[in-house]
Amino acid sequence: MSLKFVQTFILACCVFLWGCANRSSPAPVSNLSLGQTSSQQKININQGSYKVKPSETLYSIAFRANLDFRELAKINGISSPYTIYPGQLLQLSPAKQKNKKASKYPKKTGKSTVLQQKNNKNSKKGLDPKKQREYGQKQATKKQSSETVKGSNNIQWRWPVAGKITRTFSNKDNGYKGLYITNKAKTPVHAAASGTVVYAGDALRGYGHLIIVKHNDDYLSAYAHNAAILVKEKQEIKVGQKIAEMGNTESATTGLRFEIRFRGKSVNPAKYLPKH
Repeated sequence: MSLKFVQTFILACCVFLWGCANRSSPAPVSNLSLGQTSSQQKININQGSYKVKPSETLYSIAFRANLDFRELAKINGISSPYTIYPGQLLQLSPAKQKNKKASKYPKKTGKSTVLQQKNNKNSKKGLDPKKQREYGQKQATKKQSSETVKGSNNIQWRWPVAGKITRTFSNKDNGYKGLYITNKAKTPVHAAASGTVVYAGDALRGYGHLIIVKHNDDYLSAYAHNAAILVKEKQEIKVGQKIAEMGNTESATTGLRFEIRFRGKSVNPAKYLPKH
């Protein structure tokens, strides 16, 4: 073995060790079968259509798209038990249909027409159209609120975890759509009501280790940022059963993000949970 070869070998080893010692952060975890980093495999819902990725369920995709799972299933012609497959292309909205030309002179006998005439008359009197819209929105919200609470009477709700509420529900478009409850790492997380686990994983961006439980055809509950998931999809669980441990996956602090969905839409959990 020549002296030149030995010197070259030693130099190569030194360069390799220096590179390892100076790595400032760990290398990204890669999925060799997909050729992507773990962060690139997160769900990114866009308008139009969505291609199903491994480990996703119809419920998790509907949850992220703010849709009722039944609506998403109907749009795509998927029947119970709502099985989907990786690579399957799902439409997120119904196909647009050509609308028939509306009559230029609508009949003036229907209830909606009479109401419209009344609103037009009030507008001419100087009523603010913006206030009219706000009133209509309040009435619609009030109707939905009474409908949702009435529909949950047969569900026994309980607090999913002990701790301090640091964020509350907001109805604003970009508002927080749940409750954020903080406590120590690995604090037990319990099922807020009996039901079936329809998703358990970490494919939804921003939710970390997430569990979604179906309680009936109208209600789902979600538990995000867990350190550990202790249940599996399709598992039947009871109210109060330990399903996870509190963590900080995809969260700056340790806590549980808890949500309740009614027919795909976020509702205020505080209206359903027992008063402290």
